[in-house]
Amino acid sequence: MGIVEKIKEIEEEMARTQKNKATEYHLGLLKAKLARYRAQLLEPASKSGPAGVGFDVQKSGDARVALIGFPSVGKSTLLSKCTHTASETAAYEFTTLTAIPGVIEYQGARIQLLDLPGIVEGASQGRGRGRQVVATAKTADLILIMLDATKSEEQRRLLEIELDAVGIRLNKRKPDVVFKRRTTGGITLNTTVKLTKTDEKTIRTILAGYKLHNCDVMIREDITTDEFIDVLIGTRKYIPCLYVYNKIDAISLELVDKLARTENTVVISCEMDLNLDYLIEQIWESLELVKVYTKKRGARPDLSDPVCLRKGATIEDVCLGIHKSLVSNFRNGLV
Repeated sequence: MGIVEKIKEIEEEMARTQKNKATEYHLGLLKAKLARYRAQLLEPASKSGPAGVGFDVQKSGDARVALIGFPSVGKSTLLSKCTHTASETAAYEFTTLTAIPGVIEYQGARIQLLDLPGIVEGASQGRGRGRQVVATAKTADLILIMLDATKSEEQRRLLEIELDAVGIRLNKRKPDVVFKRRTTGGITLNTTVKLTKTDEKTIRTILAGYKLHNCDVMIREDITTDEFIDVLIGTRKYIPCLYVYNKIDAISLELVDKLARTENTVVISCEMDLNLDYLIEQIWESLELVKVYTKKRGARPDLSDPVCLRKGATIEDVCLGIHKSLVSNFRNGLV
């Protein structure tokens, strides 16, 4: 039985199992198995066979934003409107077959916008060019999920499932759990809060399932079984996300109002250039970029060309943003 069949079998068993206190332990084991198989599917142990063809797009600018969505939702049109980069658009699906980069210049920052090919259901298991799309999405600082406002909410749910399956956690923060491997001493499990969504027995069984018999675990928040598995795997990406509903000129005002009031959502129309400025503002706010202005001694600061960095950046990051040789020669700075 192949990995895809094993994943399908576990998913079917989880769907059949009722969720309650008695089945919580069993479901925890199934989730751990599922996460392990999905990791194997994305990163096969065997290195034999011809090399795959990926998207060779160099990361540039101050931040990277990835456009993800099903075919023909308007991703290429949005790229063309926001960045003045030509990306082929047409009335048929799968017009874009590779990653097309463009640059948004906003408030002194250069934001790279990547138009990725449309993904299909089952992309996380390799259908279409799904693996390349989601692998590129993992390198982004922000994900824009492009949706067709004239279609059902099912499209949003399906895209979230595909991204979740490959380890991308949208609009979530990393669980406050400290995990350290040891060579001896067994498992030391400490919690500073009461666990209501999982229990110690489930956590110890999951550790045994990953063959972790000597480690320190400190849990500082009320986490779920899924979140604990994410900590163990350690390759999860926590990326902010904006849901962009296109083609609002084709739906009622009531529905536009309802969508616009949803959290992390922007409604636009690429065809009629509606709300595109607001979308760029929201991209800027979601990236949480910090502008640092440099000045020469005795001169006014240069406010025309800031160094843009992510929130939480250090003085070293500022030096690297100007030139990598500055770090070795740096002595002190006035902030």
